Amino acid sequence: MFGIPIGEIAWLAAAIVGGGIVTGALAGLFGIGGGGVIVPVLYEVFRALGVPEDVRMQLCIGTSMAIIVPTNIRSFLTHRARGAVLMDVVRAWAVPSILGVATGSAVAAFAPGAVLTIAFVVIASVIAGKLLIGRESWRLADDLPRGFGNRVYGYVVGLAASLMGISGGSISNMILTLYGKSIHNAVATSAGLGVPITIAGTIGYMLAGLPQQTLMPPFSIGFVSFLGVALMAPVSSLVAPYGARLAHALPKRRLEIAFGLFLLAVSLRFLASLVL
Repeated sequence: MFGIPIGEIAWLAAAIVGGGIVTGALAGLFGIGGGGVIVPVLYEVFRALGVPEDVRMQLCIGTSMAIIVPTNIRSFLTHRARGAVLMDVVRAWAVPSILGVATGSAVAAFAPGAVLTIAFVVIASVIAGKLLIGRESWRLADDLPRGFGNRVYGYVVGLAASLMGISGGSISNMILTLYGKSIHNAVATSAGLGVPITIAGTIGYMLAGLPQQTLMPPFSIGFVSFLGVALMAPVSSLVAPYGARLAHALPKRRLEIAFGLFLLAVSLRFLASLVL
């Protein structure tokens, strides 16, 4: 099939299903989309399918954003049912985050893959350090700034998310906890904010990739492979609510440590890909 040995097809299918399960659990547990898992899995799939290296990473990021959409929606609905989502923050950050996504989509379409990898490693390492060795007393303020200052955070979250193929939950979690929000509220709110970010990111990458449509695999629009979405999204979406329930059952500190270790592991994996 597609000139690929049956054994390799089976391995790729298993990787997609496994990645979908992990992605759904991460989305519900940490309020993130799981792009750190999706992107490397898709990279191997698209490599085996012969997607040119010049557009492979962009296709992975765009497809990752599309896969995260239903996962984030289910995670958000589960958290909202528990009353944990700070809807005032979601409303204040939604439009600025979409503007950030638009900026990041334009930049990512032309930036080398190494630039995006370095950005992920630096930001994720800072967040992991804060979670693992940070203290309750670490605060920028007791509450988020009002007006323009608050909306800047939304823009930053959207920009970073679109550059890294994630929903922005890891970044918004850090910001919210530094402004006195509990980790449970931060996770739930990040899931809500991830909905407009991933929808806008999917559209942005579809448009950004149209000039290179001839290089894309079948069933793709721009930098989004709907074949990849169809294979991974249903699995991750089904698992997300279970991760959300687990998040509300875990003690606060244990959740922070688990989240920090996850980000550190992802950073080390990306760093290894730069030097090996």
